[in-house]
Amino acid sequence: MLAFTFPGQGSQQPGMGRPWVDHPSWSVVAEVSEASGTDVARLLLDADAEELRRTEHAQLATYGLSLVVHHAARALGLRCAVAAGHSLGEYSALTAVGAMARADGARLVAARGSAMQAAADARPGTMWAVLGADDDTVAGVCADADGDVWVANANGAGQVVIAGDPAALETAAALLKERGARKVLPLPVGGAFHTPFMAPAAEALRAALDATPFRDAEVPVVANVDALPHQHADQWAGVLHAQLTAPVRWRQSVERMVADGVTTFLELGPGSVLTGMTKRIARDATAVAAAEPEALESAVREVPAADPTETGGAHRDGEHLFAAERLVVSPAAGVFTPASDVAEGQHIERGRVVGHVAGEEVRSPFHGTVKGLLAVAGERLTR
Repeated sequence: MLAFTFPGQGSQQPGMGRPWVDHPSWSVVAEVSEASGTDVARLLLDADAEELRRTEHAQLATYGLSLVVHHAARALGLRCAVAAGHSLGEYSALTAVGAMARADGARLVAARGSAMQAAADARPGTMWAVLGADDDTVAGVCADADGDVWVANANGAGQVVIAGDPAALETAAALLKERGARKVLPLPVGGAFHTPFMAPAAEALRAALDATPFRDAEVPVVANVDALPHQHADQWAGVLHAQLTAPVRWRQSVERMVADGVTTFLELGPGSVLTGMTKRIARDATAVAAAEPEALESAVREVPAADPTETGGAHRDGEHLFAAERLVVSPAAGVFTPASDVAEGQHIERGRVVGHVAGEEVRSPFHGTVKGLLAVAGERLTR
């Protein structure tokens, strides 16, 4: 079984979009830019580290690039059995599995970033990574420190992120080193996320969530707040709202996916932070990062082949076609709406309408058995 994972804020780097500029999947950036009202291409190509440190910029840039990489992975025929994202990455994951359209996700991420930036400006805070200390030790230090500091991310295998007031974090860092932590390092983020410091952003986020049309996901998404798989449309607003001030339970999420049968994790987006953590949490699993086109091509070869008829199998359709397989392509550019009565495994005749793009019918020029769908409802296709 294959899981897609999506990185969160802190993975961004200046110029991280440059390897993708000439790739067909770069077209996703224009859609995210248009929907969010932000020049995401500029953020991915020209923004410096200080600009990308700002919450509203970091989140949109990471979301946009993650969806570029996911679009490219889909075009190579990769399918996941389950998905998960770290903090902001959960929004990327939900978009990737069809729980919300890309444009709606972009507007939601923009609203979330703005609300969190306002909360961070009103109550300055930051986050530090603690290496080489167990969860209980870190939680104990947070309780003992004089000031506002909390566990924000349980990343597993000796890595915990704490967040809160900068002065309280300095105190906590000193205590942690006294109690055996190997390192305590500041993170390139602009606020104390997943703590009560973000409570002022809750009302604005709730309004944005209420305005977002959610759908049932193609596959389950393991949520940060409870490390449990969710798939129904009516669950997303609740888990995303709770995630704002609750710790990210990443270790538990990876452990849950492994328990459910996942053997391979593919990280789609900037950096390889999740891949490193996953390798330490799930030592028997394969974890691969795909931040650039060449890395994605290499990752495709590393994902174990599976029978695509099996639940959770890694599909190899798309551009990897056998002689007996044919691909129906888009006759126009625009948003795709699949036909409700066409499904995997179904036999169709030539001329059958399999969906619409920008109001134009997509008819199959072939007859045969549907092997799988490369596009999801609401996805913007090129001609």
